[in-house]
Amino acid sequence: MVLRGARTTSVLTVGAVTAALAALTPVTAFAAGDPLQRYAKQQLRWERCESGGPAGFECAKVTVPLDYAAPAGRTIETAISRVKAGSAKERRGVLLMNPGGPGNPGLTMPVEMEPLLSAEVRDRFDLIGFDPRGAGQSSPVGCDLTADERSFQHPYKESTFGKDVERARSVADKCWAKAGDVLPHITTRNTARDMDVVRAVLGERRISYYGYSYGTYLGAVYTQMFPQRTDRVVLDSALDPSLARRDSFRGWAPAAELAFTRWTEWAAARNDAYGLGATAAEVRRTYWELVTHADRTPVPTGGGALDGDAIRSGYGAFVHVEAVTPWIVALKAAAEGGPAAPGAPAGEVSDNMTAVTWAVFCGDTGSWPRDPEQYRQDAIRDRARYPLAGDLGATVQPCAFWKSAAREPATVVNNDVKALIVQNQWDPQATLAMAQGMRRALHGARMVTVAGGEGHGVVAAGPSCADGSVTRYLTTGRLPAKDLTCGG
Repeated sequence: MVLRGARTTSVLTVGAVTAALAALTPVTAFAAGDPLQRYAKQQLRWERCESGGPAGFECAKVTVPLDYAAPAGRTIETAISRVKAGSAKERRGVLLMNPGGPGNPGLTMPVEMEPLLSAEVRDRFDLIGFDPRGAGQSSPVGCDLTADERSFQHPYKESTFGKDVERARSVADKCWAKAGDVLPHITTRNTARDMDVVRAVLGERRISYYGYSYGTYLGAVYTQMFPQRTDRVVLDSALDPSLARRDSFRGWAPAAELAFTRWTEWAAARNDAYGLGATAAEVRRTYWELVTHADRTPVPTGGGALDGDAIRSGYGAFVHVEAVTPWIVALKAAAEGGPAAPGAPAGEVSDNMTAVTWAVFCGDTGSWPRDPEQYRQDAIRDRARYPLAGDLGATVQPCAFWKSAAREPATVVNNDVKALIVQNQWDPQATLAMAQGMRRALHGARMVTVAGGEGHGVVAAGPSCADGSVTRYLTTGRLPAKDLTCGG
């Protein structure tokens, strides 16, 4: 909570003087009388995170309220970790980090991010990771979902839509039967509140922050809720905070069409090497003929046969033009009777991550339609407009059947807090248009766009032309004078 200033009265009581001084003096904990004050006083017990892990990689547990509206009630734990700053003399504070999801555990982020950050940054900050509430080692929740129920994308077909509705309903029912007492409290705003308790327990007046993917939205919400406790904020591959979660899903489709068009032009210019078509139109036709063939006769791959919808579901790969093209060539050859193509990478989504993801997506906003027919019509309409992936983002999801409406309104991010947004031009998940939406919401921010940059993640993916801006901002607090585009 943000400290409230004392009211001016004709007689200055001791309490009023104390409150006035508190408003002027930097504080690390919470105001006297704040029910969260007791959480700030807890003592951390730092221990080596893993018996065989790095000696300087330490973990601890922070107790936080399950329900911030009733902080004296039930509690849960937030698991945190740290790698201490390299220089006691240069140390500025802590750099809290989140890997997105929502639902991705972030406890290992300090050791994962340490080699990706400059020595100057590592000298100045304790790197702090954490598993968000409900995830990983932070009082984890689960729904006992099957592998099919943990899948997020299902292409629309008239013949299978009834099954899709029942799957979505089953996910919601299972989650509420298993963890209905906790799920309503797993929201972005509550995770931001947990971050502020962590700040206080660590004895910091303000925290710096690095957020990736959904972690950019979490960071933006923190800046809105606790602007006076925010220091330097780096948002890597940003989401548009003005979009409801369903709009984010549907926002993947137009970006996928742009990436697909770019790929057809790239492959056509290299027809001698790949043989997919001498013009962009020919490459496009080759791809859709492959999809149509796979719908009739699934294409054999090392990971199992793929039908046309399964091939379409790999739309995110088109941002990586050099990597995706040989795979399309191999699929085409396999469809024509050649050897099986390499299997598409299959990402395992845990039951825990799925539970947290839907808790946040459904609990952050009450804007999800409740009528399955709305999803059907949207999927048909989006597929017609964006053939590659329109139906995948628009189809029915468990939030249609979530048993509890959002307890708080979605956060409107609209502030002047300084932040640095770094963004690849070709990102299939946090699209360039979404990052530009984040930039509009954070008026004090600057944005560095990596022209031609491919994939999800800038700092998180390794060296890029944005690294200098990131290092300069984190070490000096200086943002670029204006939004920049680098690379090419």
